[in-house]
Amino acid sequence: MKVIQHSVETLKRALVSNRKDLVKLYSKYTKEERRLLEEGFHPGQHGSLFQPITVQSDSDWIPAHPEEPQDFESFYRDPYRKTPDASHNTIYIQTIGSFGEAGAQTDQYVEWLREYCQAFFYGLSVKLLPAVTVAKTGCSFRVNSNSHNLQILTGDLLRFLGNRKPKDAFCIVGITMIDLYPKDSWNFVFGQASLSMGMGVFSFARYDDNFYSRSYAGRLKKQLQPKPGDYSVFDGYYTPPITSTLLLRSCKTMTHEIGHMFGIKHCQWLNCVMQGSNHLEESDRRPLDFCPICLRKLQVSVGFQIPERYKALLHWMEETQSQTSTPEEASACQSAPHFPKPSEAFHTPKLWLCRCLDILEIK
Repeated sequence: MKVIQHSVETLKRALVSNRKDLVKLYSKYTKEERRLLEEGFHPGQHGSLFQPITVQSDSDWIPAHPEEPQDFESFYRDPYRKTPDASHNTIYIQTIGSFGEAGAQTDQYVEWLREYCQAFFYGLSVKLLPAVTVAKTGCSFRVNSNSHNLQILTGDLLRFLGNRKPKDAFCIVGITMIDLYPKDSWNFVFGQASLSMGMGVFSFARYDDNFYSRSYAGRLKKQLQPKPGDYSVFDGYYTPPITSTLLLRSCKTMTHEIGHMFGIKHCQWLNCVMQGSNHLEESDRRPLDFCPICLRKLQVSVGFQIPERYKALLHWMEETQSQTSTPEEASACQSAPHFPKPSEAFHTPKLWLCRCLDILEIK
């Protein structure tokens, strides 16, 4: 195992910058906010909120994909990064294919994801588009020759999303419980995005704990070779059960990938949700939230108050069911079955948020 350590000077420069205008911009944070952000200068010390990155093997992202680190200054000066504005301030989520048996629990799962994203990207609106079937997308698909599960082609899905993208969208993301592949020569991909077009598609299929076992229920029982365009193979196709771990992994993936839409690159400074990951074990090692450097990148893009964002995230973890936004929705929910939010896996992030709010002196 290798621990990636940076000096205090390096971390300070990555967060604050040496440019006078960016130092002045940083000084506008409150004393409490600066205290929180500067917790990142001493990662790994007893009681520290932030930890250094650990590389467990050569198969981890950093040794496998060498990248230039992105500090706050290089992010801020990037002429290609996208920033929400009054005309483009909504994140749209498009579900593709089944998320389980049609019913209240599946609907609540997708709504939990939407609500989490709205808290995470505090200040922006996050909306769900009407769900679509795989057939509606017109995408190509195949049976993976190794894992024997169904897969859908990312490029076709991105073209579909491009045609569905509303005019007020900052970005649109497609999510699915079906495995993905980017081209015939690849075994699979967790997701694919077009940052310049503000869209991406991501799969949660491999977040099922049993995905890599021979007993995985999504493995086709016979050597099925579906004909192109015969989408009936997706009727009743297996989707992972909705568990607390699946919800945690889904929230982590969605916010990581949407973070890229703002121009935030893979983090190489501290343990952070924006770290790259090559495999599920590495993804599970990532925390649920940003390090201080990446938090400042998002904050300057959206303009939220740091304490208000943390309070919104904590509220999401503490509430037991989705919040309704209209009287009609509230009336419908009174007659619908209630499924408590499976938040057990969020216990550690919840404690972390409480510590952050303590530093920010929010009672």
